[in-house]
Amino acid sequence: MKVTDLSVTIFNWNSTLWKTGSGSFGGYRLLGVVTLRTDEGVEGHAFLGSSRQGADALVGPLMEFVKPTLVGRNPLDIGAIWAKMWKMNRSVSTNAIGAVDVALWDIAGKVAGLPIHRLLGSCRDRVPAYASSAWLDTPEDYAEEALHFRSQGWTAYKIHPHGEPREDIEICRAVRKAAGNDQVLMLDSMWSYGYEDALKVGRAIEELDFLWYEDPLAEEDLYNYVKLKSKLDIPIMSTEYVPGRLYGMAQWILQGATDMLRGDVAVSGGITPLMKIAHLAEAFRLKCEIHHGGNSLNNVANLHATMAINNCDYYEVFPAHGANKYGLVQDIEVDDQGMVYAPENPGLGYEIDWQLVEREKVQVVR
Repeated sequence: MKVTDLSVTIFNWNSTLWKTGSGSFGGYRLLGVVTLRTDEGVEGHAFLGSSRQGADALVGPLMEFVKPTLVGRNPLDIGAIWAKMWKMNRSVSTNAIGAVDVALWDIAGKVAGLPIHRLLGSCRDRVPAYASSAWLDTPEDYAEEALHFRSQGWTAYKIHPHGEPREDIEICRAVRKAAGNDQVLMLDSMWSYGYEDALKVGRAIEELDFLWYEDPLAEEDLYNYVKLKSKLDIPIMSTEYVPGRLYGMAQWILQGATDMLRGDVAVSGGITPLMKIAHLAEAFRLKCEIHHGGNSLNNVANLHATMAINNCDYYEVFPAHGANKYGLVQDIEVDDQGMVYAPENPGLGYEIDWQLVEREKVQVVR
């Protein structure tokens, strides 16, 4: 089997406008369907783009650098192809590399007649989800949202706060007071603090029995993460945007800068490196909690990876209210027990809404 073509169908997407402590993003974006075609008629697909950065910002280098190396290759040589693509990471976004890798795995699953998680080595068929908040106006708004999802059967809630230490502590206290001890809570501060403020917030949420403390410091601040981890008992989770991605994570483990690893198919560069990251974490008996994928089909790919590892406890739904679900006939849903389930159909196993894509189509890039 040979790859004969790579194209990206770009279409309109009105994503959620999202505010963070360090800025805002979202609104109108262009999403892309990456399509890999083969000489045996099997096609692989992935979505390209997120509410932070649309496909139009990513597709140029993908076509210039990656496409020429793909055409004529056996699409089942996924490891070799990914290694070749990774050498282009100075010119090509990891999001674009990841989209191609996901499409290759989609082909592999379709050829085998199996869902991707079976090819990776399934460990389970379900996992609990957590509701991942947007930026909300008041502590009471966060508390209300946490209780809403608990009433729907979800067992865990993660806070994206305002990025101001005092406000963030107030938010966390309000949510814990409302939730009592019956709900698992996490905090993702989104790289908002310096060391002193990170320590203050960390000690506060330790007292509130939060499960983890995510990204309090800048992603490259290895020195202060080591200091912070030595002062706190709450598990720290970093490495979502660690420089070097897979190849930058070993030093974070060896220097004791994080308790958990983080990754997803977009930021990490595909299913292939995400599995390597998870296995690296497992070798050190660490968790590897998988981040949301930025679009619906990336989330499906993340779900396959989650089902194929033992050291990821949750599936992230961001934003929790589901506003960024887009482009699939049926999206991943959380049941009344707070669980999501392993895909059962070959490849990614979720159907793209081609009628929507055609209706909102802007162009096809070849």
